[in-house]
Amino acid sequence: MSGTPHFTEATTGYWQRIVDVDADPAVPASDAGPWRFGYPARLPDCRVLMLPIRPLASEPTHAVASLILNQAALDVADTLGRMLAERLLPHAPEVVLGLPTLGLTLAPLVARSLGHARFVPMGYSRKFWYDEALSVPVQSITSPGPGKRIYLDPNQRVLLEGKRVVIVDDAVSTGSTLRAAWELITSLGIDVVACGVAMRQGTRWADALGATRAANVVGVFDSPLLRAVPEGWVLRD
Repeated sequence: MSGTPHFTEATTGYWQRIVDVDADPAVPASDAGPWRFGYPARLPDCRVLMLPIRPLASEPTHAVASLILNQAALDVADTLGRMLAERLLPHAPEVVLGLPTLGLTLAPLVARSLGHARFVPMGYSRKFWYDEALSVPVQSITSPGPGKRIYLDPNQRVLLEGKRVVIVDDAVSTGSTLRAAWELITSLGIDVVACGVAMRQGTRWADALGATRAANVVGVFDSPLLRAVPEGWVLRD
């Protein structure tokens, strides 16, 4: 494909409201596609959050429906945080551990909804007092280059020890970042009981994490992988 991307538009108006599928004529009626510019992600309360469809740079005939949480309306982010907290509640979490970058937008909302006074953030920026042993290299679909590491502040480690910890991120796609962080935290003898994300994108992440960990990944909504057809985008086989 060349020239104008296939059925793609600016994302400025996306992630700004959650709508009732039966009351808003702008929401696509079909759950099977084809969809033009946005994919209707179904939330637990049966309302819909429209996600912009973005073709992959490596294969423009394939696309994903994306979520950029720090560009979302505050009410939308609050709602996703509350819904995720409800799904994590059965795991009885005592500490929320947030992953960078966009997981740090969601994690405090989840922690507050669970009644926690604080959360523990991980980060990509190495402060001078950090211990390299409390870091691990990561690679993601949005940041594929080498040399990136995720760090746990050594001063925050004590907040995790002996606690039931849930990891929170905005989304899981390939599962590589989540797997790296999960393995780092468990290597410290810390009990990670679940991971929560706003969006579970595709299914590749389940293979990366393995069956046991994948079974303990909860999401607010699922976002499929898509492929181009003349009328727009449909589910990728």
